[in-house]
Amino acid sequence: MNETRGKVVCVTGASGFIASWIVKFLLQRGYTVRATVRDKGNPKKVSHLANLEGAKERLHLFKADLLEEGSFDSVVEGCHAVFHTASPVRFVVNNPQAELIDPAVKGTLNVLKSCAKSPSVKRVVLTSSISAVAFTGKPKSPEVVVDETWFSDPDFCRESEFWYTLSKTLAEEAAWKFVNENNIDMIVINPTMVAGPLLQAEINESVEPILNLINGKPFLNRSFGWVNVKDVANAHILAYEIASASGRYCLSERVIHYSELARTLRDLYPTFQIPDKCEVDEPYMPTYQISTDKAKKDFGIEFTPLEVSVRETVESFREKKIINF
Repeated sequence: MNETRGKVVCVTGASGFIASWIVKFLLQRGYTVRATVRDKGNPKKVSHLANLEGAKERLHLFKADLLEEGSFDSVVEGCHAVFHTASPVRFVVNNPQAELIDPAVKGTLNVLKSCAKSPSVKRVVLTSSISAVAFTGKPKSPEVVVDETWFSDPDFCRESEFWYTLSKTLAEEAAWKFVNENNIDMIVINPTMVAGPLLQAEINESVEPILNLINGKPFLNRSFGWVNVKDVANAHILAYEIASASGRYCLSERVIHYSELARTLRDLYPTFQIPDKCEVDEPYMPTYQISTDKAKKDFGIEFTPLEVSVRETVESFREKKIINF
């Protein structure tokens, strides 16, 4: 039995795709969970949490605003660990500063400031992204191996107008600076694109590319890593429970070009009209590698194969009536 089990922990942004699974697994392991959401009165946002096994006894919902300093103070007070997952995921924005960068950076610092005030908090697990790792401006190719020592370059992100990537990069940078100055024990999780079953009612930006392909949209000329949401949630909890865990952890089952995602869908669902053409007529962007040696060694994670993740995503769409077939 792990000595952390049964303790009180906090999950921010708890209604999100990854966070919902973190909450589910924490409740299964006997933790008491304080979960922050933007609107706890909105059943569409919280009923999937309230219905989790163990929720009646051990899940407490709190309203907290990322941009309001101090709004996490009372929530984290008395918690043994804080999982900070709350950060907007949007790939199309009009005002990157207001829509992405401020909530990501200021929100992360607000949560960490609350943790710094609370002597009970022994470890923070921050949900970052491969976005904060892999975008250096250096060319990628199948031989290139991205690992935890890489940090995305904010200038390159700005020049490329990769606003989501910039928000995650700046938030993680600010977080490391703050925890080092304030002696907070923090572990950072850097997942790639996340697929798998949805607990929440509505679609999220991470699985949207799969839905777009099902709906017949030509695929993007991009190469991305993919990982299963349950593996990501599990890694967050292990990052807290395993005392020797440290630093950052890249999570990816494999890196593929979007054409391969389309092919996987076609193989799994031959009756779907999955497009076999790219949105642009130019050479395919190369794939590259992401090292997951550290996560495998420290956490003993065996990653769910991409085909399983894609099938789980589609079956989840079916179950939630997001697609009818």
